[in-house]
Amino acid sequence: MTQKTAIVTGAARGIGLATTRQFLARGHRVAMIDRDAAALAEAAEGLDGVLPVVCDVSDPDAVAAMTAEAAGAFGRIDALVNNAGVADFGPIEATDFARWREVMATNLDGVFLCSQAAIPHLRETRGAIVNIASISGLRASTLRVAYGTSKAAVIHLTMQQAAELGEYGIRANCVAPGPVRTKLAMAVHSPQIIAAYHDAIPLNRYGSEDEIASVITFLCSEAASYVTGQTIASDGGFQATGVGLPALRG
Repeated sequence: MTQKTAIVTGAARGIGLATTRQFLARGHRVAMIDRDAAALAEAAEGLDGVLPVVCDVSDPDAVAAMTAEAAGAFGRIDALVNNAGVADFGPIEATDFARWREVMATNLDGVFLCSQAAIPHLRETRGAIVNIASISGLRASTLRVAYGTSKAAVIHLTMQQAAELGEYGIRANCVAPGPVRTKLAMAVHSPQIIAAYHDAIPLNRYGSEDEIASVITFLCSEAASYVTGQTIASDGGFQATGVGLPALRG
């Protein structure tokens, strides 16, 4: 089997679904992974060349079975996109250990488990791993003690993967999205939050799911064949601005 394939976790919606569609447009087949069975079935409906697999990426046995199913169905794995994640925002004092572990289990353990399971297959294809972190893993913010820490760990895990897997031709990179105009974000962000983000971002807007997906699929492609161990902040310049005061901008 020569047609390239990708595994995309968190594929039922948002960036994962946009990435799936872009892979399909590039001629890949895609294993769409999500723990929300109903949303996954709806997302996969009408898409040719996909294999929807219900899987909780924090469960080692489920991840092993999912990877075996994808490899068995497609015959090869060329790319792994670790996109599945949970968002949990709250004060440090209100973040107990159970809450902390719930975030780490998906956002960090899931990336580790899926990568470990896919490595033998990626060695055969000299494939690529792209881990999805967040701007919250690059710059601290309030109410994100678990979420931000999990994403910072993903960034370092990516560098570890690049350092050790490069000898097998496997590239590992990370994408750190800034504010993205998802349905969920628009539902929970107040007009004041939206205005504040617009003011803090040099491009003066939120990103789109497709814009993030374009960076992901680029990093999985031959066009990025000498790029590994990198974190690309796809954030409209948010990371570059630091904490400059809006009132001091001319």
